[in-house]
Parts: sequence; structure tokens; C-alpha cells
Amino acid sequence: MLISSFKELIVWQKSVELAKEIYKATGAFPSREMFGLQSQMCRAAVSVPSNIAEGKKRKTRKDFLQFLHIADGSAAELETQIIIAQSVYPRTNFVRAKSLLEEVQKMLGGMIKKLELPPAS
Repeated sequence: MLISSFKELIVWQKSVELAKEIYKATGAFPSREMFGLQSQMCRAAVSVPSNIAEGKKRKTRKDFLQFLHIADGSAAELETQIIIAQSVYPRTNFVRAKSLLEEVQKMLGGMIKKLELPPAS
């Protein structure tokens, strides 16, 4: 089955869920975080599906791989930010976000590995 749209990619769908979950979780942060950790986390979370989408639209394997690496980097940023947020705001529930993030990171890793292999002839 050939994927024609980024919206068909499970990793994109899961990363959109992740972004929504991050917005939900950080919505309980104090207002002073609006331009701090909350903003950083939301931007990193949105960056993951955005880069998957942009890479897929670029149409070349090389470009797609580059944007998957960027998405993976944003996922690592978000992982770090969740660790920090948990220590600063221990009552915030990040259980679902962490689970989705782990799933997205595994999927991205698998896609990257597959795309780094030479194309089948």
C-alpha cells in the first residue's frame, strides 16, 4: 500500500495526539509559564507532526529522511521538557503524553532506519 498523504501515516496521527495531550497537560500550568516552559513544550510538540508532514510533502526520500530527523530531535526536546516539567510541577499528569511520546519516538526511529537503507531495486 502506497501512502499518498502524510495524514495516512500512523506516526503523524500519533504525534498530533501527542501535541493535543501536551496542550491539555500544560494548560494547568500557572500563567507565568505562558511564555516559558508551557510555550516551549507546545512548540516542540507541534514541531513533531509538522516536520513529518513537511518531509512527506517534499516527495524525495532524502528530504523526508531529513525532516524525520528534525521531528525526532523535537521529540527529544519534548522528552527533556517533560522531565523538567515533572520536577517543577509534580501534580501535572504526563502519563499519556509520555506513552505517546515513547510510541512516536519508536516509530520515527524505525522509519529513519528503514529510509537510511538503500532503496530496494
